[in-house]
Amino acid sequence: MRLRKRDLSRRVNGDLAIQFGDERLTSFAGLEILMRYLRQLDLNGRLRDAFGSISLRGDYPWIAMIRLMVALISIGGRRLRHTQYLMRDPIMQRFSGLQSIPTARTLSRWLRQFNSKSLECFARFNMQLVLDRVRNLGLRTLTIDVDGSVVSTGLTVAWAFRGHNPHHRKVPSYYPILAHLAQTSQILQVKNRPGNIHDGKRSLTFLQTLIRDLRTELGPRVKLEFRLDAAFFLPEILHLLVNRNCKFAVKVPMWRALGIREKIKKRVRWSKVARGVSGFETILEIPKWGIVLPIVCYRKKVYHRTRKNYQLDLFSPDDGTYEYSVVATNKDLNLKNLWYYMAGRGAQEKTYAELKTGFAFDTVPTRHYGANSARQWLSVIAHNLYRDMQLAIADSPSRRTRKRTTVFALQSISTARFEWLNVAGRLLSLATGRTVRLPASHQIEDRYDSLLAALDKVA
Repeated sequence: MRLRKRDLSRRVNGDLAIQFGDERLTSFAGLEILMRYLRQLDLNGRLRDAFGSISLRGDYPWIAMIRLMVALISIGGRRLRHTQYLMRDPIMQRFSGLQSIPTARTLSRWLRQFNSKSLECFARFNMQLVLDRVRNLGLRTLTIDVDGSVVSTGLTVAWAFRGHNPHHRKVPSYYPILAHLAQTSQILQVKNRPGNIHDGKRSLTFLQTLIRDLRTELGPRVKLEFRLDAAFFLPEILHLLVNRNCKFAVKVPMWRALGIREKIKKRVRWSKVARGVSGFETILEIPKWGIVLPIVCYRKKVYHRTRKNYQLDLFSPDDGTYEYSVVATNKDLNLKNLWYYMAGRGAQEKTYAELKTGFAFDTVPTRHYGANSARQWLSVIAHNLYRDMQLAIADSPSRRTRKRTTVFALQSISTARFEWLNVAGRLLSLATGRTVRLPASHQIEDRYDSLLAALDKVA
């Protein structure tokens, strides 16, 4: 039925009076959905197993503090002081298992007790969480993207130095390194590092530990493959991947000593790979490293000048401007498949962006290195738990592509907050039990019904 124009608008007279009262209202009714899934996951039991070897001090139970931080990050809280706006929220109290929500200062003191040993407990819990999902999905090949990300800090933050911060070169920063699992879009491992450490430097231990843990948990039958950028093109890393029987595809820097530019200049015939992209295969020998690798050189025609591309002397300006890239790999892929395979590495950038914007990975709550590292781990765990819930209730896998990305179509946390997580409700005590009452909206009702039905199937 078509409405009349005068029925589409309404008159508003004056301002509403604003009052406050103990109404048992919540702005985050969707936490009840997340809490039901975490109960099925036995989150508390998993945390006890991971942190069984250490004792965390404080008046508040440490499991409740972890749950509180996960909830705070999931609903969009970026600062510790945001907990003061959740003091009377009944669903937040129910999710965390706390009658009284701690203040920002209490949370800061609690985070400062984390050291290298207790941070390893976070790593152990996170690894088990991700690998359990890998086993449930029956994955036989894990595609791992390793890269670093800059987190700007204040001038007085411990272990923050000026270094590899491309946008703010004089700002001290952290430079954490992360391992991203492409099939599930989850973070396998994270290590917080000072800002003056480059990706390639001190990454050998990170990769050694990661490969050892994966081999121990999954056994030799599961294949591991790594996609790395040019910062990881180092002899010790290449030897490690070959010796540990790992497949890899790594970008090769165009150092003059490697002679790649001369190979490109002498090349006459290029094979078409995609629209505007061509390439050729050759062999790269580095006697000093004792390495002989097959490489593929690509050129992509662009129609604008960028900071990254350059024009080789062989080509005239009439031929256009090309961006060149070189990939070294021990995988059996042709030119076209390798191009798309490396293009799939860009999916990790979306995950890192959501980690920073959606899960507040880039916040620095204290001046203490251990506390800031623990805060990064809590962001990663909140992200992985949300991803794990989506993977558990997903029913149809996405179409497999040559880019080797996630096996299911996943929803961003910002969309989830708008549709079902940050929904207003009222907590009631009825004859049938405690109930959270939501607005009478068909869209919200359908969304909650579908989520509850999916969780019942998982249980």
